Amino acid sequence: MASRVQWTVIILAATLGAVVLVSLGGVVGWAVARPPVSTWTWPFHMSGWMGSGMLGSWSGYGGMMGSGNGCYGSQGGSLGSGEGALSLSNAQGAVEGYLASLGLPDLSVAEVMEFSNHFYAEVEEESTGVHAMELLVDKDTGVVYPEYGPNMMWNTRYGMHSRSGWSGMMGGMMGGFGTQEPSADMPVSTEQALEYAQRYLDASIPGTQVADQADVFYGYYTIHVLNDSEIHGMLSVNGHSGEVWYHSWHDQFVDMLELDEA
Repeated sequence: MASRVQWTVIILAATLGAVVLVSLGGVVGWAVARPPVSTWTWPFHMSGWMGSGMLGSWSGYGGMMGSGNGCYGSQGGSLGSGEGALSLSNAQGAVEGYLASLGLPDLSVAEVMEFSNHFYAEVEEESTGVHAMELLVDKDTGVVYPEYGPNMMWNTRYGMHSRSGWSGMMGGMMGGFGTQEPSADMPVSTEQALEYAQRYLDASIPGTQVADQADVFYGYYTIHVLNDSEIHGMLSVNGHSGEVWYHSWHDQFVDMLELDEA
């Protein structure tokens, strides 16, 4: 009798284990076969460490930064007075005010873009021509804050892991990014970055193309994504690993100002 009970327990355990394995296999297979747009990387999928959960948790980052912690415009009144109150020129002025508050005179606004969710700005170093940081501007209030994603995680000079720029205001809580001086010379060339970006688009957003130019930042590149020669979105390519990070937080493109070519 005891032997029969033991065999019954063994059979039930084996059956349950098989069901669990099959279920897990199905889940894992689905996750690998259908990577989210914002987490698919080329040439390597880095085990999803920058997965959609991480990006999702940052969707309210501008609010988390709160009143003055890395933002500009949240103290001293709003720059807008209603939905869609700010123009591209207003956004440019807000970014210029933000840069002045940083006390970094070598930085200037290179580009301002309007998306349905916010304004986006690229900032460059006048002395080097290297792009320094990416910023977002709230369309109603004019609050300026650092863009999440590559601008924070991959920017070796002005990002969260750097030892200079706005990250200094965060108290170094993320630690240093290393002792090597940040450089815009990266193992992944501009041509390779464009190639990796196009391979990503072919796999994830068929029918879209990369623009001819990749803007060089410290540690990565940012590239416009086109659809029928019109701007569709943006993505960044890590200059050391070749990983691709799509800027999924912008939503629809509206208009832009290219100030570095004016």
